[in-house]
Amino acid sequence: MSEQSPHPHQEERPEERWQAVDRYLTDLLAPDDEALTAALDASTAAGLPQIAVAGNQGKLLHLLARIQGARSVLEIGTLGGYSTIWLARALPAGGRLISLEYSEAHAEVARANLERAGLGAVAEVRTGAALETLPELAAEPGVGPFDFFFIDADKVNNPRYVEWALRLSRPGSVIVVDNVVRGGAILNENAENAGPADAAVRGTREMFELIAREPRLEATAVQTVGAKGHDGFLLARVVS
Repeated sequence: MSEQSPHPHQEERPEERWQAVDRYLTDLLAPDDEALTAALDASTAAGLPQIAVAGNQGKLLHLLARIQGARSVLEIGTLGGYSTIWLARALPAGGRLISLEYSEAHAEVARANLERAGLGAVAEVRTGAALETLPELAAEPGVGPFDFFFIDADKVNNPRYVEWALRLSRPGSVIVVDNVVRGGAILNENAENAGPADAAVRGTREMFELIAREPRLEATAVQTVGAKGHDGFLLARVVS
């Protein structure tokens, strides 16, 4: 009998292949430039959670906003501004992006990242609980309707954020909601525990149900695998 290798071949885990494919696609089609890399580095140095969208996802948001011809974008959930940079770069001259962020510490990092990227005059970060700042935004003269919305904040409030997006939209506006599959946990109909993960599932399921019965929206959702694991996003268009 042949002696067994001290390093037997280990089968590649699916997650490793997902991450490798994401690196291949991102390196070819959506590589980070100096400003994007600096935004991630600054976020890490400031201790922000490592939950920014992946590079290829940021490029998808950029392309969707460009295809939409968006001149105004509302983002709910800024974090360190990585996705904000991708979206702000999609705007034409005179375009405007407003991003709502709960944490003042996160907002400070994001503002610095946007300034470094040359987007300080295009993208504005406002702080506070979004369900408090959204009514203020709606009452502000000259703000809205928005052409494009990206919702990536606390998931328990996803239904309310979509309702506000509808109020601040026009026919033809596009709404993207991130993290809607949650590793498949979205199938947990009876997520009744008090933990934040269960609350996020409940909020996201409520959002899906709201959108499914909302005649002003047409929508789909796509599950994804990649550097951010098994998740997905919702894409909706305001029809009236």
